[in-house]
Amino acid sequence: MVQGGWLLVILLAAIVFIIWGTAKLRLHAFLVLLLAAYGVGLVAGLPANDVIGAITSGFGGTLSSIGIVIAAGTIIGFILERNGGARVMADAVLKVLGEARSALAMAVTGAVVSIPVFCDSGFVILSPLNRSLAARSGKSMALYAVALSMGLYVTHVFVPPTPGPIAAAGTLGADLGLVILLGLVVSIPVVAATYWYATVMGRRIQIDPPAATAGEGSEAPERRPSVAASFAPILVPVILIALKSVADYPTRPLGTGFVADFFSFLGNPVTALLLGVFLAFWATARWDETVIRDWVETGLRSAGNIILITGAGGALGKVLQTTPIADYLGTSLAAFNLGIFLPFLIAAALKTAQGSSTVAIITTSAIVSPLLPALGLGGGLGPVLAVLAIGAGSMTVSHANDSYFWVVSQFSGMNVAQAYRLQTVASGIAGVVGILSVWILSLILL
Repeated sequence: MVQGGWLLVILLAAIVFIIWGTAKLRLHAFLVLLLAAYGVGLVAGLPANDVIGAITSGFGGTLSSIGIVIAAGTIIGFILERNGGARVMADAVLKVLGEARSALAMAVTGAVVSIPVFCDSGFVILSPLNRSLAARSGKSMALYAVALSMGLYVTHVFVPPTPGPIAAAGTLGADLGLVILLGLVVSIPVVAATYWYATVMGRRIQIDPPAATAGEGSEAPERRPSVAASFAPILVPVILIALKSVADYPTRPLGTGFVADFFSFLGNPVTALLLGVFLAFWATARWDETVIRDWVETGLRSAGNIILITGAGGALGKVLQTTPIADYLGTSLAAFNLGIFLPFLIAAALKTAQGSSTVAIITTSAIVSPLLPALGLGGGLGPVLAVLAIGAGSMTVSHANDSYFWVVSQFSGMNVAQAYRLQTVASGIAGVVGILSVWILSLILL
């Protein structure tokens, strides 16, 4: 097994290969990611059968949580584009906020939605509205994609009840209410900074929304659904998923009986999105074979490509988790006494190495837990700030081994090079602004 600094060389080589294979050789991202997974595992010295096992388990594990969600979300998006519902939503948002603030509205919406909803699911759910706003305003998809993806990402890592911050708070003994409160405070400058970056890159990189979003093939205006019917396939799943988070909260506010089980079932993203599919059917004026079969089949064909790429990204992430890369980075950084910046750097190293923000948060909290007194974070608000520092690190950075990277890029029409310039750089900005915000809070509160 390869050890030491060579592990970092392997990781960097894998990233370079992914960019080169997709941008220069024009190979499909699905194949490039699988080749990278094989290469990382074998070069790192994993047994051949272990490499295959990690690839298959990573592929299947990723799709077990997000595969049906992507499929259902794509069907919803395609139906809303074809029946005119997406255009109705876009018109409603622009009427209230104006075109100049529509992307900011998506960033804020994403930040609110991702408090109870995983950012992957949130991006899938909100993508039809995001694409429609881009088409309606005539601005680049790059602006809307980065604004939404970062809005979702910020509260995903900073604000419970998402699993990562809850687990970290439990491990470090941090007050959960204070984590929520200060997590919201830290989220504000991060959303502002990433929205600024979105506006800058939106002027530099032009990505056109899909033709259907721009109105081609949509129902005639007089046959479009109402505003309520158009928003229902998106809002109802979000509300149900939020209620599941309430039902599953550690204090069990809905109890442990039928009511809690009912909302936990309906709020599972798989169930919620499937209900959203039938609400999209209901919003369609014409209910016939075209809607029931043809539109669904077309949506599934689009989803298949996204699902395979997302699964391949999960396979690469699993292989990286199986190698000692993450452990090497974590233990190397733990040797330095960097105060509030140490949890951030360890989480950032783990995130970059293996792809999962949740894994990075949980692993880092276990590493730094015994170090909190030495870091000056052992009492008072110290554990709370440590949780937030870990959250900032777990955003830094989203790249090819992160399933969210592929969800954002594929649903937004980005190629790999564009995704690195947009999603990866934006997540780096988010992490740096996040840790600086936490550091400033530490100067004030500790």
